[in-house]
Amino acid sequence: MLTIRLTRKGKKNQPFFRVVLVDKRKSAKSGSAIEILGNVDPLTKKRNFKKDRILYWLSKGAKASPTVHNLFVSEKIVDAKKIHVSKLSKKKQAEMAKAKEETVAKAKVEEPKPAEAKAPEVEAPAETPAEAPVEALPAPVETPAEPEKPAEEPPTA
Repeated sequence: MLTIRLTRKGKKNQPFFRVVLVDKRKSAKSGSAIEILGNVDPLTKKRNFKKDRILYWLSKGAKASPTVHNLFVSEKIVDAKKIHVSKLSKKKQAEMAKAKEETVAKAKVEEPKPAEAKAPEVEAPAETPAEAPVEALPAPVETPAEPEKPAEEPPTA
């Protein structure tokens, strides 16, 4: 199977990568590349790709390595999502696997059950004070009546 991957070139502390098409069983360092499809300079951030040749080999069944696939996506040669390529420690991998299992278990437990047919509840209309029984109404509160004062007579002169 053919794969598109990076080959490191350049001097010490001056990396330079070629994008090459090689047989997956052979090392990218062996120098037996079938075709050079581009190059990447990480120091100057320059990228040169032969888009037509890359699309040709991808149509013939060649697979891109995850890093190269992400380069193609960022250059809009391939229309797809990027692949997560950073390596995690074994501890982090175990934590992520455990978290994934827990979310799957929760999803199975929390599956919605089919709705049971319930009879709609009919609420009785609230009683108005006029219809309420007499015992239910509060008794009127009587205020003590004040004694009447006699009217004062106007002073006579």
